[in-house]
Amino acid sequence: MAVTVAGDEITFDFTGSATQARGNVNAVEAVTVSSVAFALRTAVDPTIPANGGSLRPVRVVAPAGSIVAARFPAAVGAGNVEVSQRVADVCLGALAQVLPERVGAAGQGTMNNVLVGGDDWVYYETIAGGEGAQPARAGMSGVHTAMTNTRNTPIEALERAFPVRVLRYRLREGSGGTGRFRGGDGIERDLEVLEDCTVSLITERRLSQPWGLAGGGPGAVGENWLLPAGVESSAERLPDKCTLRLQAGDVVRMLTPGGGGWGPSR
Repeated sequence: MAVTVAGDEITFDFTGSATQARGNVNAVEAVTVSSVAFALRTAVDPTIPANGGSLRPVRVVAPAGSIVAARFPAAVGAGNVEVSQRVADVCLGALAQVLPERVGAAGQGTMNNVLVGGDDWVYYETIAGGEGAQPARAGMSGVHTAMTNTRNTPIEALERAFPVRVLRYRLREGSGGTGRFRGGDGIERDLEVLEDCTVSLITERRLSQPWGLAGGGPGAVGENWLLPAGVESSAERLPDKCTLRLQAGDVVRMLTPGGGGWGPSR
């Protein structure tokens, strides 16, 4: 993605992005434009009104049929929750090159979508992670960042409503990037299912680390695991996106990414 400033106008050009994928990791153009607006407001002035007038100086070039402007019949289920994160990241990364004092390092860059369902129930939640460090402070731990607005479900409410048990839920210490200001830590969460069911995971940042800025280190990548019958020695690494059948007693473990650090370590 290329950013060009000309007078009082700015262009975000996504020419060269991959064509729309066969899976559901595609975004419609409206999601891409929203992600651009978020990144720009974050770097310039978050109090700018979110209306048509404030976007008149902004031009977004998103080639039709690409992963950032998918067309029918492409599936777009993960566009709003995952591709939006990638778009915001690349926009902020580009803006950091011209506004280094206004942009923080990369946050976890994913919503860590977890969907679990049985014969007559469905549970869906997104799991928080690390925030990128800012030019004047450390990143927050265990929070959602960027293109999201979801909140934490209390364990007591979750276990009362669904046949699941939360075995572990804590900060993933040391997952934030190093630096003068450290990136925030991600979360460790173990979810045991109490009856046979199906689980789907839609996650990102399992291969690429959330980048640091101004000499800061990157955050740790996320990890997805299956522990059959809850046995640690039988743990199986899962891909970033998958659907599988679980048996009662199986445990799904998610380690969410940390945020990038800012500035060199002293």
